[in-house]
Parts: sequence; C-alpha cells; structure tokens
Amino acid sequence: MFARKDKNILGLDVGSRDVKAVELERTGGAYSITQVASRPLIGEDAKAQTLRQMMHEVNFKTNRVVTAVSGRSVIVRYITMQLMNDSDLRTAIHYEADKYIPFGMDEVVIDCTRLPIENDAHTAPNEMKILLVAVKRQVIEEHLAFLRDADLQPMIIDVDSFALGNAFEIAGKFNPKVEEPAMVALVDIGALKTNISIVKGSASYFTREVYLGGNNLTEAISQRRGVDNYEAEALKIDPNTTWEEIGEEAHMALDDLGNEIQLSLDYFENQFETEVSEVLLSGGTSMLPGLAEALGATFQKPTRLWNPLATVPVANPAIPPEYIQNVGPQMAVALGLASRLRKEAKK
Repeated sequence: MFARKDKNILGLDVGSRDVKAVELERTGGAYSITQVASRPLIGEDAKAQTLRQMMHEVNFKTNRVVTAVSGRSVIVRYITMQLMNDSDLRTAIHYEADKYIPFGMDEVVIDCTRLPIENDAHTAPNEMKILLVAVKRQVIEEHLAFLRDADLQPMIIDVDSFALGNAFEIAGKFNPKVEEPAMVALVDIGALKTNISIVKGSASYFTREVYLGGNNLTEAISQRRGVDNYEAEALKIDPNTTWEEIGEEAHMALDDLGNEIQLSLDYFENQFETEVSEVLLSGGTSMLPGLAEALGATFQKPTRLWNPLATVPVANPAIPPEYIQNVGPQMAVALGLASRLRKEAKK
C-alpha cells in the first residue's frame, strides 16, 4: 500500500481549525512535493477521524508523519554553555536544563542542539550557543496517541517555530535568486496564535509564540458589525473587503498583533545588535487582503506574503500550479515538517 519508507515523509500541521499536509519525496539527491492537502477540523475530539478520512481520500505514498507541538507546555530557550563535544553535551544538558524549565524534570522530554551561530559578540571562544527545548511529557503522549489512533506512524515530533525555519531553508535551496543569507523574520499567523522565528540561512536565532491571531480579528469584526463569527469570518476573508470596511475594532486588533510582533523584533535587534532585513508572512490569516501592507507600516520594514511551496518542485502532475499558489502560504509549517526527510537522509 505504501511506498518504500526511506523515500517519502508526510509533514502534518494540526491546527485549531484545520489539518494541513505536505508530502515530500526523495529521489536520489533531489526532493519534490508529491501531495498537498488540507481538511477542516470539526472539533478537538475529531482529529483522528479527520486524519483517517484525509488519508483515505488523498493518495499519499506513506503513513510516516512528522508533526509538531506548540503552546505553553513547550519551552524553548537559547542558552550559552561551555564548549564541549556532543556526547558530553547530552549528559550536561539535563543538569543545565533545570535552571530554565519551570516544570519538574520528570514531567518533561528535553532535547537540545548546537547552534551554528558565528561572530556572536556575547559568546566567548570557549563557549557555544545551545537551543534547548522541553515539552511536557503528557503533551507528547497525547499527541502520539491520536496519531496512532489515526493509523499513522509518527517519526518525529518537532516544534512549530522550528518547522518555519526548516521551510525557509528548503524553499531557499530551490530559489536561484537567494544570495548572501540575510536576517529574516518568519511570522506565521494562525487562528489562535502567531509563531515568530528569526533565522539567517539555516541558523535559528529567536523564536516566540504570541497568543493573538485571526480569531481576534474575526471577533472584532463581529462586534463592529453586530453579526455572528461565521459571517464576520466570511467578510474577513472576502478578497473584495478593504481595511476601511472592516472597521476600527479590527484595526485595533491588528495593531495589538503588530505591536506584539514589533516587540519581538525590537528585543532581537537590541540583543544581537543586528537588524532584521525582511518580514515574511505565512499562515491562513496572512492571506487577508492588505494585511502585509498594514503590518509593514507598523514594522517599517519590507513585509510580504510568503509562499514557501512556490520554489519547491512538484512531482505530481495532478496538483495544479493554481492550487500551490492559493494554499502555499498556509503550508509553511507542514512543508518545514516534511523537510525533515532531508536530515533523515544524512543519518
């Protein structure tokens, strides 16, 4: 039923409103997209049912999935440690992590990686930058349970914001216009929250989750117009809607989101004494007409809608280019998760 396990992997982004999937295939040393799909979620309890239905309806070549967790039970810290080899790091990180994690060590699963950050004025020659991640064990177990309930084979559990960086990296591999790596802010705006990831090439420098998103805009429009959230959502995503029509409350909600993102940009630029050159927007809410221009005015930086699928080869002729164009900005996290196939090939 499924293709050879080492050739394909499915990046699965399970959001609050829908589930999005991108399947990558490795042929020799080349990578291409073989499937892209999304399905709405009926409710929190219907995740496994929705996944099973999507797997039945879409001709995926594998049931091996890479997914991600996010939220307040996920702790991400960029820390400085004494220079050591990877074996010693794996031992030392369990003692070091206790300083940064607000949970008991028996409650969490931890992981770490050495960051390829160079020329950092805050790091001495005998020190190194480490990315520390801790996730509540219960969150991991519940996540694995619903994936297995959907007859899927979980291979890796990642973090949303890191998947954004991986999507940026793999999309750049196929973009001949990319020159010298620049410091870029990736901002993925979903329904309930916004992920911010600042990267340079393949190196992650900063991540943050902001608990504001498209639902805040919808609720503001609903209050302004005196309509229910369903009607407000339809008005919000209508391509003919202008920001002037949405109303003052929606502007205020967008200002709140923009100001939170700006705080992150300011913090990063002050901490690292370097400037973010561009802001790339993804996620369903990012596709709202005029949103990139409105946020760009807040940031005073080049800000644009980002379609990470646009540069990645598509091997399936049944996927029309128009579909890639329309759904691409929503698929950043799913693509980044699927891109773990590249790292799997290096093992």
